Amino acid sequence: MHEKFVGLEHASRLLGKPGTEIAVVKNPDYVFPEFDLYPLAVKTRIPLNQLSAAVMDMDGTTTTTETLCIHSLEYMVRQITNRMTRESWPGLDPVRDYPHIIGNSTTRHVEYLVQMYQDKIDSVAMKDAYLKAVLWFLFQGKDKQRVQEVRTNLINLGCADLCTGKKVLNNKKVTPDLQRYILRIYRDRIVFSSEVAKVRAAIDIYYQRYHEILEAISRGKGEVLARQLLGNTDRHLIEPMPGIGEFLVLLKGWFGNEIVKMVPVFLRHLDKKVPHASESLNPEKIKRQLLHLSQVFAKKPVKIAVVTSSIFYEANIVLAEVFRVLYREVEDWPVSLRLRKKIRSGFENYKTFYDGCITATDSSEIRLKPHRDLYSMALYQLGISKNDFDEVIGFEDSESGTIAIRAAGIGLCMAVPFSETSHHDFRAATHILPGGVAEAVLKYNLFLPE
Repeated sequence: MHEKFVGLEHASRLLGKPGTEIAVVKNPDYVFPEFDLYPLAVKTRIPLNQLSAAVMDMDGTTTTTETLCIHSLEYMVRQITNRMTRESWPGLDPVRDYPHIIGNSTTRHVEYLVQMYQDKIDSVAMKDAYLKAVLWFLFQGKDKQRVQEVRTNLINLGCADLCTGKKVLNNKKVTPDLQRYILRIYRDRIVFSSEVAKVRAAIDIYYQRYHEILEAISRGKGEVLARQLLGNTDRHLIEPMPGIGEFLVLLKGWFGNEIVKMVPVFLRHLDKKVPHASESLNPEKIKRQLLHLSQVFAKKPVKIAVVTSSIFYEANIVLAEVFRVLYREVEDWPVSLRLRKKIRSGFENYKTFYDGCITATDSSEIRLKPHRDLYSMALYQLGISKNDFDEVIGFEDSESGTIAIRAAGIGLCMAVPFSETSHHDFRAATHILPGGVAEAVLKYNLFLPE
């Protein structure tokens, strides 16, 4: 039986052998202890004997959703500082801010921004933005858990009657008159007496904007929003990252011998991430490699799990939209009609496509990345034993995500940065792949013997 209580010297021996990498994870200010320590899995030697499972982040790795998250965080900062135009504030700084607002929990992201822009916060503007966000959730919020969190926050701020008073409940929607009434009555009652109170209010403002956009996308208004937010009618607000669809189908073993027809497609995706990267590759060698991988995975498909710090409500809308886009893209793949039909059938529902899906709803806000919990749960859901963790590959686009993968016992961790995460510290990653999943396939043969 293991000892239940030990001193620091004994604890250091339990954490690992001399030379073991230890990740230091800072907890939110309201959590004890201040730090958690995680021994990281030894980086896996390659080539692998076999590949049994792949665990993949959602935002920024599988999808382009980080654009929406960053937009919503920037919107929140503009609201609480009353700087709504680019002339009054150019926006979040990619070098200074992005490493702190991508990959962690929403609480950690907002904590950073509230602290960073503390001296610019306009108290009245923040109260008004918060109350408007509250009204949106009370009347239009679709995620019950988030609505309950909004109500709890109101209680903590001494405004419980806002979600129980007849003046509010008797209305069927938020009218301008009701909004003016609420701002007039409750603005002076709200006191953000601590940093935690400010963060909680800012979180509600962030989520209101993010959920408002997700709701519009779920109603088929994504193209309109894309024009408004991106100024581009050719892009979706939520899209698969380059090469994701082809990569997932390869792991499933569905391509068969037709994989050779997909070589130009894989090469285009690599060049999209890293211009001209394909020029150093031998197309004939690539064909042989892909054909071999396709045959291996046809015999033993790789189990795939998607892992995200987003709550299920958000992930459900995002993944449904991603697979809707993938479903349409398959029509342009240079494979037979029979195979296209099979793949499109597989892409009809992400819930039946993935072997595992873990979201923040399965855990807790204080146990998200860089904590290991989400990835540990994914491994359990996939039925992968500790003895087989060296047959698992993980993909993440953020610093905290790569730490979480290694902390969960996965030694083969791929960092697949995109523009917004290019300044992250990826020392925890086994390999850094600027070319994304296409680079893992084309240049490294998915780390299997050639």
